[in-house]
Amino acid sequence: MIIVRYYPAFGKKPARERVNSSLQYSQGSFQNSLPTSMGASFSSSFSMILDLFKRNANRKPGQDIPRVAFPSISHPHPVTNITWFGHSASLIEIDGKRLLLDPMFGRSPSPFPWIGGKRYSKELPFQIDELPSIDAVIFSHDHYDHLDYGTIQKLRNHVKQFFVPIGVGSHLERWGIQSDHIVELDWWGEFEWAGLTLACTPARHFSRRNLNDRNATLWCSWVIAGETNRIFFSGDSGYGPHFQEIGEKYGPFDLTLMECGQYDPRWAPIHMLPEETVQAHIDVKGKWLLPVHWGAFTLSFHAWTDPIERVTKYGNERNVPIVTPKIGETFLVEGDSFPSSRWWE
Repeated sequence: MIIVRYYPAFGKKPARERVNSSLQYSQGSFQNSLPTSMGASFSSSFSMILDLFKRNANRKPGQDIPRVAFPSISHPHPVTNITWFGHSASLIEIDGKRLLLDPMFGRSPSPFPWIGGKRYSKELPFQIDELPSIDAVIFSHDHYDHLDYGTIQKLRNHVKQFFVPIGVGSHLERWGIQSDHIVELDWWGEFEWAGLTLACTPARHFSRRNLNDRNATLWCSWVIAGETNRIFFSGDSGYGPHFQEIGEKYGPFDLTLMECGQYDPRWAPIHMLPEETVQAHIDVKGKWLLPVHWGAFTLSFHAWTDPIERVTKYGNERNVPIVTPKIGETFLVEGDSFPSSRWWE
């Protein structure tokens, strides 16, 4: 299609020789370790159409949600700290390095942002050009709510390095990122960088940016290991045995950033339910749990507060401390003190 070829937001499908080396690549596409249904049967599709017309579903907040203005100057904290920007976008400062995870700062998770569902917050808690210097960006997969063309255009001259699962680098190269600034990893691949160990670990999901590139690139979770702290980022994933495998190889973790939002029983194999989020955190041997993938966009049918209500309830039942910062709020990864306000109420 002409629009796919010339419209840059669609990215670029990687060449076959680029992905053939991956153990996850088979029969022309990337595969999950377990059979994974996408919930595309006629009955589930019809029920989703009916759900679209339900009233009073509370799928979006009725007013602008609280935010904390993120400082444009360097963090004053010498210890590991995290700032959540809504959905899965987060900033980690660890061992003197600043890492952005899945920085989607656009107005809508769509290739055509002027027609897609809008971000809850009318404004971000910062201006992109006011962010402190970023040492690296880490992406989990190529969906529009995680990898955004407009955001990359604004960040590309301010970031030194990009870490991505295999194939995703093709999108970045089309958007002007030099190939020597991109590191692509397969599942269980490790990279030593600036004193940190970055490990690309499994997830249970899929990839797609247009009609003809389904599962053309890999999806993943990430381990970020520094001198004193270990952090796990789940990316998007259904629940599965890979979490326990990751915990056995890389755990325990001081903090996990776990997907918790945009779920539905009809597509549970690719998006965890909140109770599974807590179990996955336990599986990887996490201490604190920061629920992400909520608080910015409506991509499912549940109430916008359902993820945080369910995950905090079940976390309390399982003695898992749930971290609940406001968007833009920075907290330290040390001791036993963490943000726990119920700001969404």
